[in-house]
Amino acid sequence: MSETQSKNALNKKAFKAGIFYIISQLFVRGITFIMTPVYTRLLSQVQYNQIKIYESWLLIFAPIMSLCLWRSVERAKYDVKERFNEYVSSVQTLSYLSISGFFLLFLIFKEPLERICSMTDFMLYIAFLYTYAHTSIFYFQRREKQMMRYKASTLFTAVTVIPATLLSVLLIYIGKSTGHEDSLVALRIAGYYIPMIIGGFSAAAIMIWQGKKLVDIRYWKYALRFSLPLIPEVLSIQIMNQADKLMVTSLVGDVSGSIFALATTVSYIIWILEDSVWNAWLPWMYEKISRGEGKEIEHYWSILMHAFGVISWLLVLFAPEIIMILGGKKYEAAIFLIAPMVTGTLFRFYSYSYTAIQNYYKKTSFVAVSTVSVMVLNVILNYIFILLFGYRAAAYTTAFSYLVLMCMQAVMEKKLTGEQLIPLVKTLRISCSYFCLCMVTMLLFRGPMWIRYAIAVCMVPICLKYFLPQIRLVLKAIKAHGKKH
Repeated sequence: MSETQSKNALNKKAFKAGIFYIISQLFVRGITFIMTPVYTRLLSQVQYNQIKIYESWLLIFAPIMSLCLWRSVERAKYDVKERFNEYVSSVQTLSYLSISGFFLLFLIFKEPLERICSMTDFMLYIAFLYTYAHTSIFYFQRREKQMMRYKASTLFTAVTVIPATLLSVLLIYIGKSTGHEDSLVALRIAGYYIPMIIGGFSAAAIMIWQGKKLVDIRYWKYALRFSLPLIPEVLSIQIMNQADKLMVTSLVGDVSGSIFALATTVSYIIWILEDSVWNAWLPWMYEKISRGEGKEIEHYWSILMHAFGVISWLLVLFAPEIIMILGGKKYEAAIFLIAPMVTGTLFRFYSYSYTAIQNYYKKTSFVAVSTVSVMVLNVILNYIFILLFGYRAAAYTTAFSYLVLMCMQAVMEKKLTGEQLIPLVKTLRISCSYFCLCMVTMLLFRGPMWIRYAIAVCMVPICLKYFLPQIRLVLKAIKAHGKKH
């Protein structure tokens, strides 16, 4: 096969697998988002916030307790090659041992830790079982993603997330109908997380059966060298993602915390899409770098940056309608949080391109330095500005922190690798343009609704003029490749 044919084959495989993955993930993971209006109407604002706080703690537990060893899976594929399944199975064992150690530690200091985390015994035990299961899900999905195999991963996600979501809603409804108002939080946790736990342990068993290796010190050393430096980075990102909700609840109260949490759910729309695209993009990106074709990345990444900028702006444009559907009148104040939240998520997505390069070259310890620094900055800014200006300030301080993180990661990439695949000046120009556009759009919220709809209609031909030629080029290349074969 010629070099050109090899490139076309890779692009075709990545494109087809990526599109399938993105669409299926949007469908499957979007179900939890679609259920938000149900949760906000069945639960009180305090209960809704309690569930969101519990979810925040779970997202913090996973990277610490698993030692982030699943982060090594993408890079290990290029080093262990045909022993890839062995690697995943073995390293998963080490993560389980680490989680068990943390579990014993929590049992020793159970009462004070439960008070800090606002958990009951039941919530704590579910949290640990889910941490085991969630870790296995990470391993399984990253293994399949890196092999550009998405059918098994998507099917697995569907048969766990869909039943879990539906069961949790059913249990809440039954509890509310039978007068068990005080148990709704526990019913939501049981209904959602128990099916996920079963699914996670099933994935673990599959990987052990396929890898046929539980312990391999060589793999453990490799994973520890790669992943341990990433723990501060992953933990810092999760703290940045969750600290604003935790701090708003702590400093202002559960009602304001619930409004903030609902706005965060809206930013989850763009996060779902960003995460799906990125997971489809990363294997292709690493293959391009490994073949010395990194210069081809900038053009396609620029298209992605503009695409997500437009989607973010549309979420802001229709924020009043989105909030009314998701939460109703009692959550109306959340519309003014959407713009800074979705643009903050946008900045985080833009920064992925810089951290991915550092991870590829195994410069993981340097990634953590900038992330931890920005996390500390974010917590300090949150505390100061929430007390000065109220809970809305947390959305702006987090967006600013992600912008700082993006700049630091870009500078670090240039310093460590001697190159910058995506110029920082270009990224900053795009970032600031969409931030300003989203801020200005909020001025329309007090005016007639038809103005926002008219603007959206006028933007359709402009977006089509920009994006359609790019799509045609990709489809033309795939069609030409298909005729050759």
